[in-house]
Amino acid sequence: MKLTIVGCTGSMSGPKSAASCYLLQAMGPDGNGGERMWNIVFDLGPGSYGQLWNYIDPSKLDAVIFSHLHADHCADLISLQVYQKWAPGRPGRPVTMIAPKGIEQRIREIDGDHQASYQEEFDFWEIADDRRHFEIGPFKLEAFQGWHTIESYGFRVTGPASHPASQSRGVTILGHEKYPVASDGGGILLDDTLPNDTSTFAYTGDTDYCEEIVKMATGVDLLLAEAGFLKAETDKIEGDVSGVHMTGVSTGRLAKEAQVGGMIITHIQPWTPRGAVWDEVRENWHGPLIIADTGLRFTV
Repeated sequence: MKLTIVGCTGSMSGPKSAASCYLLQAMGPDGNGGERMWNIVFDLGPGSYGQLWNYIDPSKLDAVIFSHLHADHCADLISLQVYQKWAPGRPGRPVTMIAPKGIEQRIREIDGDHQASYQEEFDFWEIADDRRHFEIGPFKLEAFQGWHTIESYGFRVTGPASHPASQSRGVTILGHEKYPVASDGGGILLDDTLPNDTSTFAYTGDTDYCEEIVKMATGVDLLLAEAGFLKAETDKIEGDVSGVHMTGVSTGRLAKEAQVGGMIITHIQPWTPRGAVWDEVRENWHGPLIIADTGLRFTV
């Protein structure tokens, strides 16, 4: 599997990045006895859909998975809808859309139109208590409910490993050598907890620390985790801010409790010093760590 950070700024688009959007790719069956590249995206925050075109042909998008329906994670779905309906190069098929209940109404709210249905553009798969497992090409996904201000999910993905089966599993950073990982920047070496031809990836979406998200992340090769708050800031806020976002401290706790192979921190607010988040994470987590930045790519 290959992960690309398309957008990673918390709560809004920022001066250096679009809001949350993460592209996951892997080779899988094409339905005709051959193979092709499958492309799925987690979230489409403001400014992210146009940036996605830098990494894939938009007509080759197979699915969008929404963690929740706050605007900073889904607002650019209307850009995708415009492409699906009007672009000369559109694929002529609905794009699969996995999301919490109410997704079609959310599109209508953002669109501001009175279109009766969006089912020509999208194939809606709503998450429900009895519908948490999904399969798209080579990817097997399971949704886990987080602790946020609205219904929100994290996802655990099992898919094909990007390295030869004869090698130990691990994560490699592609390009952007100025962003080191751990001590040497060469890659994230992971524990051998699954067959060598399989890798696991998990994305928290927006959530505070909770046991369901620990369960989701347990033993994964690579965890993409939000740290929307700093504990140093929340300690100064009057009132209860639990059930919104993790701090750097609680994100580090999650990685430690879940015993993940490596972690990427995302959803940092544009006004938050990244070094402060790093320092908080390191209070609990001393394994392989990197802070997300637009254009970073990883193989898992």
